Amino acid sequence: MRIALTGAAGFIGSHVAEAYLAEGHRVVVFDNLSTGWRSHVPEGASLHEVDIHSREFERLIREFRPEVINHHAAQASVKVSTGDPVRDLEANGGGTARVAALAAEVGTRKLIYSGSGGTVYGSPTELPISETQAPHPESPYGLSKWVGEQYIHLFHQLHGLDFTILRYSNAFGPRQDPYGEAGVVAIFTAKMLDGTTCTIDGDGEQRKDYLYVGDIARANVLALDRGSAGTYNIGAGVPTSVNEIFRALQAATGSSLPARHGPPRVGDVRNFWLDCSLAKRELGWEATTSFDQGIELTVAAFRKQQVTR
Repeated sequence: MRIALTGAAGFIGSHVAEAYLAEGHRVVVFDNLSTGWRSHVPEGASLHEVDIHSREFERLIREFRPEVINHHAAQASVKVSTGDPVRDLEANGGGTARVAALAAEVGTRKLIYSGSGGTVYGSPTELPISETQAPHPESPYGLSKWVGEQYIHLFHQLHGLDFTILRYSNAFGPRQDPYGEAGVVAIFTAKMLDGTTCTIDGDGEQRKDYLYVGDIARANVLALDRGSAGTYNIGAGVPTSVNEIFRALQAATGSSLPARHGPPRVGDVRNFWLDCSLAKRELGWEATTSFDQGIELTVAAFRKQQVTR
């Protein structure tokens, strides 16, 4: 199968590219490398260093005529979105509209979209959060990711473009940037291996849904042929506190440094985890990597190759 994958030099996208290649598909990667790394692109995938807003991207998609487009390219920082919501909307809402329009134009069979289960819903009205909860984003990033979903629905309605939207929980695993604003597992892992102190926001009892990236990649493989016109939560389905993450990483790294506690993060949703039963029924997907297994795999990868910026 010919698959065009945007954002595959990034953390999650690179794992999706690996999973597609392992299934024997032809994978062409499009990434402007603004946050991704050339070294993340797996051997066997062709990389085009272009922006999805460029005419060159349009030309390459028309030339390649992919059967499936998997769209992971995004402005992924909540902080950046708050400081520059127009740029965020152009990248995520406008970028997704461009990708969907091209997909419809060249006759792409399906568009797979990486949604955000952690920001699209906003503060949950009930837990776990199911797809029936109405989106109520509380950040420009969450709003722009939801706008991207609406463009996909529109192109499905107007042009018959099939799609599957996967709303991820908090991903963790190898290749996650430990020097960004988010990704507590990666941040704490790097600090512990470097022998520096971790800072926990607030009391550390905030609980979120953390999913190992390999399980996300498998969901993207299943979505190639399943989940027609569907939107699915993709998460572990259980809550894990920041304090639990800290203790698990201490055990995995051998660190004995105590944590420092800082102020709570402003605007952070304190508790969320996802109901993923729809993905199990319709995609045949569920998380298979336990949190402890994911931590061990992540620490082993960080030990093997120090990630630097």
